[in-house]
Amino acid sequence: MEKRKLLFLVLLIGVILPTFLLNSCKEDPPPVDPFETLKNYLVTNNLDLNDILVDWVIAPKDVDSIQKDADANNDFYIMDIRDAADFALGHIATAVNVPLTNVVASAANAAGKTILVVCKTGQTAGHACVALRLKGYKAKVLKWGMSGWNADFDVWTAKTASIAVGNANWDAAPGNIVADADYSYPTITTTETEAVKILDERINAMLSSGLTLVSGSDALATPGNYFINNYWTAADVTSFGNLKGAHRINPLTIEANEIKKLDPSKTILVYCWTGQTSSMVSAYLKVLGYNVKSLSFGVNSLIYSNLTDPKVKWTKSGSFAYVK
Repeated sequence: MEKRKLLFLVLLIGVILPTFLLNSCKEDPPPVDPFETLKNYLVTNNLDLNDILVDWVIAPKDVDSIQKDADANNDFYIMDIRDAADFALGHIATAVNVPLTNVVASAANAAGKTILVVCKTGQTAGHACVALRLKGYKAKVLKWGMSGWNADFDVWTAKTASIAVGNANWDAAPGNIVADADYSYPTITTTETEAVKILDERINAMLSSGLTLVSGSDALATPGNYFINNYWTAADVTSFGNLKGAHRINPLTIEANEIKKLDPSKTILVYCWTGQTSSMVSAYLKVLGYNVKSLSFGVNSLIYSNLTDPKVKWTKSGSFAYVK
C-alpha cells in the first residue's frame, strides 16, 4: 500500500513539476502603452491629423445655398453648440441646440447626413468637429460661426486688433522661427487597454475641457510662457513674421512622428489665421494627451491691419436668415 502511494506521488510530481516549470519560465506580456495603442489605432484607421484636416470648413453662403436647393438629401444636420440663451436669440433654421459635451452622443440623430457644427465665431466648433470625425461621422465647421451668418450675432469685429505690429515680441517679416528638437510622447493615464475605449475616454476629456484660449494681448505679453507652434506655411512666416519664440511644425502628424517636435512638459499654444484651424489642431493634440491652448481669434487679434486675404481676414457678416 505504501509503495502504491509513493508511486502515485512520483507520478503526480512528474506531471505537475514540468507544467509548473514551463509556466514559470514564461515571460509576462509587456505592459500596454496607452499612447502607442492610441497612436497605432489612429494611423491604421486613417485618423491622423492630416486626415482630419481635410475639407472641414464651409462658408456661410455655401451653407445657405445647400440648405435652400431642391435636393433635401444634401442638407446638413446642424448642431448649434452655443448656450441655450444665445440659441434662443436666433439660429439657422432646422438647427438643434446641443452642448459641446454631447455632440458625439447626439450624432446618431444625423441619420447619415453631414453634420454642420455652429458656434459664435467658428472656433469652439473645431473641437466638436474633431470629436465627430474621430468617431467616424461626417462633420464640418461653419466658417466664422454665427458671426459670419448674420450681423446680429457679430462678435468678430470687436476682436480684431493690430497690437503686435511694431511690438518687440512679434518678429516682423521675414520672421525668426525656433529650431526644432525631438521630445518624448505625452503620458496618457488610463485604466483602459483597448484602443477604441482609450480614444473614447480621450475624446470625452477633450470635450469636457472645452476650447482653452489665450488672448492676443496675453500671448504678446508673455510668449515665453508657452511652447508656441505657428501653424502656417514657411512662405506665410516670411510674409508676416511670427510670435517671438515660435516653432513652425506643419505638417504635424503622428505617423511621421512630427508630433515629437512638441514638448509635452509645456503648455502648447497653437495659432493660425482665425483661430479655427488652431481649434482643430489643439483639439486633436488634447486627445493625444498634450496640454494645449489656442490663440483666440488667431492673428486677426494681433496683426489685423497687415492681413489682406479675405479667406483669413475678418471682413463682415453675411445677411442670411435665421429663426427664433
